[in-house]
Amino acid sequence: MGPVVRRPVAWVVTVILLAEALGIAALNWFLGVVVDRQDMSLAGLDPDRMALSSKVGGVVFGLYFALCALVTLLVAVRDRAPAGLGRVLLISVAVVHGLLGAFAWGLVGWTAFLFMVVVLGLVVLLLMTYDRQEGQVQAAAGSTPGDGGGPGGDPQPQDDVPPAHEPQDDVPPAPVTPPAPTTP
Repeated sequence: MGPVVRRPVAWVVTVILLAEALGIAALNWFLGVVVDRQDMSLAGLDPDRMALSSKVGGVVFGLYFALCALVTLLVAVRDRAPAGLGRVLLISVAVVHGLLGAFAWGLVGWTAFLFMVVVLGLVVLLLMTYDRQEGQVQAAAGSTPGDGGGPGGDPQPQDDVPPAHEPQDDVPPAPVTPPAPTTP
């Protein structure tokens, strides 16, 4: 899947995560208001604390989804793979959707499960298409026209010309590390 798919997937994931952020925050806020107005305790818990914890949890979880949406928005705008904390956030939101999907199957039904699995698939697709792009760029950078065509830019030895130096069997080759992406 090439660049034709990457950006639209990033935009779709951004919209979905923003909608989820608002939905989760609003739902937990509403549940906090309901608990507060009922003025009932559950196993001796203070209703004011239960209402406050529901509201705080909704805001925190909503901000988490909004931050993940910001990362996907930056990916969509810059058309670069997420790196560092942004990549960790996208992986964690994929795991969260997997867990929510498992819980949704038993508690809500198969439609909620299906939605969570689709979002999980979109986030994984977003991460995987950018990984493939970076691998292709690195492979293309290894062989440029006019430099001998060998991998890593090393010229290929001719049949009649001996190599300049013989490789040493006891020294392992130095590891090649790709440059780190800069998109958060």
